[in-house]
Amino acid sequence: MPHVLIIDDDPTIQLILKKILTDQGYDVSVASNGLDGIKQAKALRPALIICDWLMPLMDGLTVCRTIKTDPDLSTAFFILLTSRDAIEDRVYGLDNGADDLLTKPFELNELKARVRAGLRLHQINQDLTTQKHLLESEFNEAAAYVRSLLPKPLHGNVTIDARFVPSQHLGGDCFDYYWLDPDYLVIYLLDVSGHGLGAALPSISILNMLRSQSMDGVNFYQPSHVLTALNEAFQMDNQNDKYFTIWYGVYNHAKRQLVYSSAGHPPAILLHGQSHQDRQVTQLKTTGMPVGMLPDTRFTDQRCDIDSSSILYVFSDGIYEIFRGDELWGFDAFMSLLVNDQDAIAHTGLDYILSHVKTLNTKAALDDDLSLLRIRFGADGCHR
Repeated sequence: MPHVLIIDDDPTIQLILKKILTDQGYDVSVASNGLDGIKQAKALRPALIICDWLMPLMDGLTVCRTIKTDPDLSTAFFILLTSRDAIEDRVYGLDNGADDLLTKPFELNELKARVRAGLRLHQINQDLTTQKHLLESEFNEAAAYVRSLLPKPLHGNVTIDARFVPSQHLGGDCFDYYWLDPDYLVIYLLDVSGHGLGAALPSISILNMLRSQSMDGVNFYQPSHVLTALNEAFQMDNQNDKYFTIWYGVYNHAKRQLVYSSAGHPPAILLHGQSHQDRQVTQLKTTGMPVGMLPDTRFTDQRCDIDSSSILYVFSDGIYEIFRGDELWGFDAFMSLLVNDQDAIAHTGLDYILSHVKTLNTKAALDDDLSLLRIRFGADGCHR
């Protein structure tokens, strides 16, 4: 049974409204002033409120603004009762949060119709809110599932730390790293276009395919072969117009060499040098369209030597595509952070980077998934 709250300092109006609405089958409560009305609204959580505009202690507009700014009460349909019939007064009332206005003296059938319409809208709002909560719960479950598939930090000859921060709407980020054999370590990170489950599901499928090495005839030690096979298997015409970027590398621990290939993905950043003064920066990227865009895309391999001071960062674009108002933070600023704050990062770890990014982000949630890998190639494989 819908609950209706009447807030009016006129006892006659109280009696009339309560009788009419009780006869209609509603559960009705009455408050004689704005302060008591707000107190009852917080206790009763009514579906609809009828409130007089002019009252002592607190007028109806103040009551309305208070109700509408309370997250627990804001969905209540608010009818402002007034003797003012000028257009500018009605506009002013609606601009201050009222959902409807009813002019005194009111006609009984009109009152009943306004209440019925208000309760219908309140129920629709409630249903939408419920659906929103269900969708948010499903997205959270999906993000938790993706997170459960991701690898744990790696220790030993090579140490890898990673972070995955899904956006509010979930996205297509995914990464993995594992030893192909005792000397060869594969590292990759991919980002499927779009957001939501439609992007997350292909990324999980790709992860499972690569992890199980289920593509026949593919040399998983050669990154360009892997990207070519993925491009053949995941053409966007057959994948609901989804494509993805990827950075894929294979590290030979015995030779201390890294072979890599990329497909439209941001460059990985390789830092060399023990101190800030002698630190060198190399961007690791090859030419190649994102996987799935064109069936005849060619992918190439590049090779680089790795020394004991080397630190490699692999990431998705969500970590630097942060807008501060109309200004984009951007890749160059992110790379400068990695270079200039390396000592702080070494002390605090990846949380230092995430804290900085979250400080830059002015929105309640990230616009895109954020994934970040930090690979250290120390000679003794020690892990702080």
